[in-house]
Amino acid sequence: MTALATRQLGRTGYDISVVGAGSWAMGGAEWKYNWGAQDDASSVRALRRAIALGVNWIDTAAVYGRGHAEEVVGHALEGIPASERPFVFTKCGLRWSDSDVFGEPGRCLRPDSLRQECDASLRRLGVERIDLYQFHWPDLAGVDVEDSWEEMGRLIEQGKVRAGAVSNFDVALLKRCEKVRHVDSLQSPLSLIDRRAGADVIPWSADNGTGVICYSPMQAGLLSDSFSVERVALMDRRDWRLWHTEFSHFTPPALQRNLAFRDRLRPVAERHDATVAAVAIAWVLSWPGVTGAIVGSRSPDQVDGWIGAAAFSLTDDDLDEIAVALTDLAIGVGPTRPPTAH
Repeated sequence: MTALATRQLGRTGYDISVVGAGSWAMGGAEWKYNWGAQDDASSVRALRRAIALGVNWIDTAAVYGRGHAEEVVGHALEGIPASERPFVFTKCGLRWSDSDVFGEPGRCLRPDSLRQECDASLRRLGVERIDLYQFHWPDLAGVDVEDSWEEMGRLIEQGKVRAGAVSNFDVALLKRCEKVRHVDSLQSPLSLIDRRAGADVIPWSADNGTGVICYSPMQAGLLSDSFSVERVALMDRRDWRLWHTEFSHFTPPALQRNLAFRDRLRPVAERHDATVAAVAIAWVLSWPGVTGAIVGSRSPDQVDGWIGAAAFSLTDDDLDEIAVALTDLAIGVGPTRPPTAH
């Protein structure tokens, strides 16, 4: 196993690699927020490749493929000695209907539902305890977040969960949880295109000893070296990136503008002998308060394309150049530059 740079995840005591293996696309095509069909054997190889290269945590969720991604992660972990097994992070709180495969999952954080979900995830993953259990989205079923967060504490006390976390929470909800028990980690989107978290939840987390792991650092694959208009034309029409009304980065004219910005990253990548994808991830990792970035892969080759992000840091000149490109092309929303470089 290769040694990668690590950072401490809040107060958990975990030293996690600055890049983690994401499994969203590994859920396959049979659910609403899918990335198209995916071969399970390729998923397992991708996860094992990441582990072999030093990635020491996997992020998944119960809803990915309606449990399927967790099963894939479980298969990837088979045969790995406990002392060498990566941390397993998963998420709960999105409930689906087996009779409506492509229906919208319900956001529910009822304590009894959380207990059922936890037990189901433990079975699918084939582990005795979840290293980081995360509320996937805020509740929309009328449950007070304090009651949900108290249940997270009970799951920890029972030994089913080691650390409790939230995902996609704003500062107001983080403060409410923190009054009940410490929030070990926050998962939030952060990329060169979606930079909103840099203005609020990341600084709050840094001030309160809460770790931060960021998802979609390459903006769902858009900021990868080979992405193109032609590739979009070949994407599965069920792929959530094409139909989601609040996610227009993959449709004209935003698509062409985003790809032009991607090309502005190539000189930075060349200076570091890195891929554009690695530069996009390194930018996320340059934010004070960010512990690690979740990077999805569908094959071992894709892992090889981004693993280099753990091996270099962007300079102040790099960050300035990138900020100018963001402004010139009017890309995305949020602060255009981290306040300081690591």
